[in-house]
Amino acid sequence: MELLIQIVLAFMRVSVIAFGGAYAAIPLVENEAVAAQGWMTYEEFADLIALDEITPGPIIINSATFVGMRVAGIPGAIAATLGAILIPCALVMVLFKLYSRFKGSAIMDSVMVSLKCMAIALIASTFVRLAMAAFMPEGTLPSIQHGVYTVAVMAGSFYLIRYRQLSPLPVMLGCGALNLAVCALL
Repeated sequence: MELLIQIVLAFMRVSVIAFGGAYAAIPLVENEAVAAQGWMTYEEFADLIALDEITPGPIIINSATFVGMRVAGIPGAIAATLGAILIPCALVMVLFKLYSRFKGSAIMDSVMVSLKCMAIALIASTFVRLAMAAFMPEGTLPSIQHGVYTVAVMAGSFYLIRYRQLSPLPVMLGCGALNLAVCALL
């Protein structure tokens, strides 16, 4: 029971300060799951983010559910999901009323600019950590071949999604299949 309370409180902390949307919440989830609680490693967290991307639904809810499931099974998944949604639901109702009332004011405009800048900084910090985990997985020495392969897959994925307008899901599944084939050959 104590572990379930820790899980709820961890995701309540994340949800209270997770301004900027799902991608801005990723470093906060990472901090709770990896650094603060030690529930998973950075590499496991990078895998969790990959699963979040191919799973339908909001990233923060998926992350909370996956972390909770990993830590305490189904009760942990339920506890983490509840912790992630309780406070935001209440805050959204209050903030909607405030935003509706003060929309267009100089103070509200300043607040929104500040929140956008903060969200960009949070997303950038997570990108750097995930890139490091992709290029230098724990327990392995980075090699030239690994780096070239990773950059080629990232560039190919970017090209297919951005310029060929393919949906991210088939591209991610294709990258997974490609990686399985490469690993099988090595």
